[in-house]
Amino acid sequence: MSNIPETGRTPRVQIRLVVIQVLVFSLLLTLGGRLWYLQVRNGQEYTDEAKNNHVQQVIQPAVRGSILDTRGVPLADNETRLVVSVSRTEMMKMKDDGKGVLTALAEVLGMKPQDVMAKVRLCDAKTPRPCWNGSPYQPIPVTDKATTQQALQIRERAEDFPGITAEPTAVRRYPAPGLANTAQVLGYLSPVTDEEITKARDTASPYLRSDQVGRSGLERTYDKQLRGKAGVTRYEVDNLGRVIGQAQSDRAEPGANVVTSIDARVQAVAEYELNEAMKAARKEMDRNTNENYKADSGAVVVMEAKTGRVVAMASQPTYDPNAWVGGISVKDYQRLTGKDSNFPLLNRAIQGQAAPGSIFKVVSSTAAVNAGYPFDGNYPCPSSYNVGSQVFKNFESKGYGAITIGRALEVSCDTVYYGLAHKEWQKDGGTKPKKNANDWFYKTAHQFGLGKETGIDLPNEVSGRVPDRQWKQKFWEANKAGWCKQGKKGGTYVQQLAYEGCLEGNLMRAGDSVNYSIGQGDTLVTPIQMATIYSAIANGGTLYDPTVGKAVISPDGKQVEEIAPKSHGKLPMNKKTRDEIDEALAGVATRGSAAWRFGGWPQDKIPMHAKTGTAEVYGKQTTSWFASYTEDYTIVMTIAQGGTGSGASGPAVRKIYEAMYGLNEKGDQNLTKALMPTPRTALPTIQPDGSIDAPKVAPYEPEPELPADEQALAGPPAAPGRRD
Repeated sequence: MSNIPETGRTPRVQIRLVVIQVLVFSLLLTLGGRLWYLQVRNGQEYTDEAKNNHVQQVIQPAVRGSILDTRGVPLADNETRLVVSVSRTEMMKMKDDGKGVLTALAEVLGMKPQDVMAKVRLCDAKTPRPCWNGSPYQPIPVTDKATTQQALQIRERAEDFPGITAEPTAVRRYPAPGLANTAQVLGYLSPVTDEEITKARDTASPYLRSDQVGRSGLERTYDKQLRGKAGVTRYEVDNLGRVIGQAQSDRAEPGANVVTSIDARVQAVAEYELNEAMKAARKEMDRNTNENYKADSGAVVVMEAKTGRVVAMASQPTYDPNAWVGGISVKDYQRLTGKDSNFPLLNRAIQGQAAPGSIFKVVSSTAAVNAGYPFDGNYPCPSSYNVGSQVFKNFESKGYGAITIGRALEVSCDTVYYGLAHKEWQKDGGTKPKKNANDWFYKTAHQFGLGKETGIDLPNEVSGRVPDRQWKQKFWEANKAGWCKQGKKGGTYVQQLAYEGCLEGNLMRAGDSVNYSIGQGDTLVTPIQMATIYSAIANGGTLYDPTVGKAVISPDGKQVEEIAPKSHGKLPMNKKTRDEIDEALAGVATRGSAAWRFGGWPQDKIPMHAKTGTAEVYGKQTTSWFASYTEDYTIVMTIAQGGTGSGASGPAVRKIYEAMYGLNEKGDQNLTKALMPTPRTALPTIQPDGSIDAPKVAPYEPEPELPADEQALAGPPAAPGRRD
């Protein structure tokens, strides 16, 4: 028994007990508060999150809408194929990063293992194409051409092919009706990227990881309308991933159909005749180089003159857009983008820039009239024109005496325009321009819409170039340092040019203005720009935005959103000048530089207006241009390194018109053979079930050439080497 009194220990024990009681009570209070916060205050939020942690989503891709021609013929639609896809996340879980599985898959599919692996590698700055530029969490398609037997092998041996699926899937198809390829107009698709998903997350049309996105052409312009909305089914699963119920389901909504103004039959003709014209040009001799013309690229635009709607648009070289479906192969990608490819992905109708040559003279003629020179006045057309020590010649040094501006257009007399441009350059102050120089020839070009985009509903259109004083100054500032470094007085030709550019490259010299007046020098235009201009002359002066899309129609055909023609201005000419130019262009086809190509044409029934152009390009062969119009249509064709305007492009343009109007070489018309004698206004009918009663398109078969004796009756023979 202790001798210490009990009362001596009691206070300390009691204090300890009190402290312990306080601590326990505080812990219980804190725990109770936390439980209340989790279960009562934020209970619903955490309940929802818990449910979401046990919800799996199954995506049902939306069927992409079709792109139709003006009669309802599909230019791009969908078909069901067996698609073999690879889950990259599953491959990354394997020790060898899935190389063994992919090698076995390649053997089943009859592909090279390196080609399969190239398709599933992710794109970055250092990775060569092709590669996967979509989300790394999305199944990556390896092929969309799997056979039933191959798909069965993969599915029956699932343990040998983890992460590999073989499923029937709706994939894009470009059927090329009647051999109308239409590649650059339609464009192609590729997978959506993570960056695009993030960017579009808060928009009205967000992307899913399974989406394919339009990368060029109409597929890109109308991607939002064509894409539709994917379906999402959400399943509740337990911790083991077993489905225990369906939480929610959103049905997939197919994309809308885009009806275009393209006529597949005319498109096929335009593509064929452009290609044939280029082949024919390669057989002709360039008298300047004593070599055959290279004719390495070209474009043609067929447009409704009164609306700006594009009926056909072809570009050479071309490609098969189906190459992109299911992922492009290494071989195809190299063929389309390699240094020796000649860039077939480029739509030269809207992205090909070149000096216009004499088809530019409608601009110069208008500028001269606006500057005060009468259209019917008399102007000297000598065989050559001197500017200081420089001599500028007419083609083949031919002179016509004193002629009007109209006659100068008909025979394409360069020296008339040289003289007019030189006088205006002098009036404006020459190399020391007045403060408010008129610059009629340059100002008028801008008023015609040159130097800027036309506004066509296709992506990546280029603007061309009007080399006015402002452009000269900016160009000089950007290049002065290089010119001064490279230049050398009395050196080689290139060094001398650089030397002169260093000193006065910003000055508008007389030679610049003289050369510019006939569409030469630094002037650049595109075929679509010139088609827009010539259409405006044809329709009385209205410059329309060129359009390919004609209407957007809902999948069931009930909602129709028509795309109406829009104007972006008027030509800078009055009715009198328009009529005078119109008459002169008719003269080009009947008694001028294009008459030898339009012998036998029914001018009384279908008046033809035309202008030839042959543009000289430093270091290359001449560029062939042919611009033309009737009451209904405008056709502009160009062939790079193709020779003369009337020689290379003229015959092909005539054949396109003949097919559209149902004409033979004698000028007789058969409307039963006419593809499109007048512009089509009606839209195709789409049934409630989404089906389209589209007519079939047969491949284009050109009319056989006339016997030699009948050709003589039809018109004068083709003279090789003739220019404008």
